Amino acid sequence: MNNNIFPCLWYDQDAVASARFYCEVFGGKLTADTPVVLNIELFGQKFMLLNAGPQFTKNPSVSFTVFCQTEEEILGYWQRLSEKGKVMMPLDSYPWSRKFGWVEDQYGVSWQLTLDEKIPEQKIMPALMFIHQNNGKAQQAMELYTQIFPDSEIKKIQRYGDSGENNNAEPAGHISQGHFIINGYSFLCTENSYDHQFDFNEAISIVVMTDDQSQTDHYWNALVAGGGRESMCGWLKDRYGLSWQIVPKRLIELMNDQDPAKAHKVVQAMFQMQKIIIEDLEKAYYS
Repeated sequence: MNNNIFPCLWYDQDAVASARFYCEVFGGKLTADTPVVLNIELFGQKFMLLNAGPQFTKNPSVSFTVFCQTEEEILGYWQRLSEKGKVMMPLDSYPWSRKFGWVEDQYGVSWQLTLDEKIPEQKIMPALMFIHQNNGKAQQAMELYTQIFPDSEIKKIQRYGDSGENNNAEPAGHISQGHFIINGYSFLCTENSYDHQFDFNEAISIVVMTDDQSQTDHYWNALVAGGGRESMCGWLKDRYGLSWQIVPKRLIELMNDQDPAKAHKVVQAMFQMQKIIIEDLEKAYYS
């Protein structure tokens, strides 16, 4: 499992409770625990949970699809995730799955549970919803992402109307489900014409860990190009509004230094940056 790419979930000071909840529901484990950043591992996959304040609220534009092998498994997850949550699509039989349900849990994270006896290697996949100005651009996005990252490919594209029916009244040819892989990490995507009162925001971002400055520059420049927007501390939005964090592994090493004074200097230097410059972090560390 490639854990150089993983999702980051933004919380208003309830990340600890959320981390414990997901570890209980899915049988995961806590791998890092600080006042701001927590990391958990679910089925060998890394998730970052960020205690960052009330600025952003999670929404279903990015959800997480969980592939379940048995009815007992899917029912178990559904019961826990729907407690104090909000059912978006009831757990039922649908044309694409004999058992499927979509639920927003009590912490605002959206989960799509599907029964599939052929479990993929990556059991949980982020699912991106292309809506509003992005509706009809999912294939373009998949092509862009798979061009930027190595070890990438578009695995599947299923379109509305392919089966001869389109009960959702979506434009024929738009993508009902796409599956693509970037750098060994799988995503799903869909297009939807409904006027949802949400869209991509910083509450769920995609973290990319980089080996060096050259790789950092490549991902940063390629994702910002074509209408993206640079933010601070390694954050950016691509042309579709999806948030990314491009994080050199060296930054984490320096921030975790045993000398608190040096680590603090590195953090302060990072706060002044948009794209992370490793050389400037090193200068701050040794100053």
